[in-house]
Amino acid sequence: MSVPVTPLGLMHSIYKEVFPIVHEQLDYWRAQAGKIPNDELRQQALASIQYKTFHCEGGAVLALLSGEKLREAVRFIVAYQTISDYLDNLCDRSTSLDPKDFAALHEAMEDCLTADAPLRSYYRCREDQEDGGYLAALVKECQSVIASIREYHITYPYLQELCRYYCDLQIHKHVQIEEREERLKNWFSQHQSALPDMEWYEFSACAGSTLGIFCLISYSLADEMDRQQAKVVHDGYFPYIQGLHILLDYLIDQAEDRVGGDLNFCFYYQNEEMLLERMIYFIEEADKHTKGLPHARFHQLINRGLLGVYLSDDKVFQQKEIRAISKKMIRKSGTASWFFYLNGRTYRRVQRAFPKWFKKQG
Repeated sequence: MSVPVTPLGLMHSIYKEVFPIVHEQLDYWRAQAGKIPNDELRQQALASIQYKTFHCEGGAVLALLSGEKLREAVRFIVAYQTISDYLDNLCDRSTSLDPKDFAALHEAMEDCLTADAPLRSYYRCREDQEDGGYLAALVKECQSVIASIREYHITYPYLQELCRYYCDLQIHKHVQIEEREERLKNWFSQHQSALPDMEWYEFSACAGSTLGIFCLISYSLADEMDRQQAKVVHDGYFPYIQGLHILLDYLIDQAEDRVGGDLNFCFYYQNEEMLLERMIYFIEEADKHTKGLPHARFHQLINRGLLGVYLSDDKVFQQKEIRAISKKMIRKSGTASWFFYLNGRTYRRVQRAFPKWFKKQG
């Protein structure tokens, strides 16, 4: 299967090839989540799938890089992203503020990346523990996919680095409010010398994406990875493409995060002008870093797709200032962004018009 290089070709592949497998996999994991004995864990597992399906849909687009191993790539991406969303719910909506608890939970994401890693007691630092084997099954699903990858040792160090960034972010950002900012700043200072010029909250955003991991896994499944390419893909996605991804996520969530008192990295910009300037900078840098990647045009479409999907979200239209910023970003980003933007608006309208059908599809 060839890698799409046009907006229309990409959307055709997404709807015809990728989404059916994503929804099939989500149906399976939704059924497993429904069997969780503990009420709190079951509620959070089901909610993470119900309200964050688009995370799996978006991440699974990178499975198109896996060649004939599309199903295997989607299986990994859906399982790994489902763990990410589930654990995020447990940390966000938990009464626990214990960093040891968050670290123990996220050991699951580390174990996903080692085929023979023994399962650990991921809930050991919290009261709610009985999940009927749900989290362990997700981990084993990821392990079963990577066990089939030849020369996996080439990719593993880069996967491990990106996973460590992600897990550390989740640990630091979910502690008590008065501690989290200082923890994030100290964490940033440990890595700052190896990073391009950016602020601590921008680094945190770059760490919070799973796209680099999905890209590396997909290329590895296609047996197209050597040491040089593994580094190129890592450097292509981290920090700027991943940073663009998460900054867009935080950009559109500002209103609800203010109401909920949640951490939002966009709050730290001095003003809207600075926010827009840095968002455009991340777009430009993300584009620059696609040029050295294999299938460079595909990766540039991913950047444009991120803009279109996030900026077409209904949340944007409920926030006057964000709506204005979004229009400027779309105009700056060219016709491909407009294409994905219009597709995103249409997709959401259809979802609203036929909610029962979409619920059935996942």
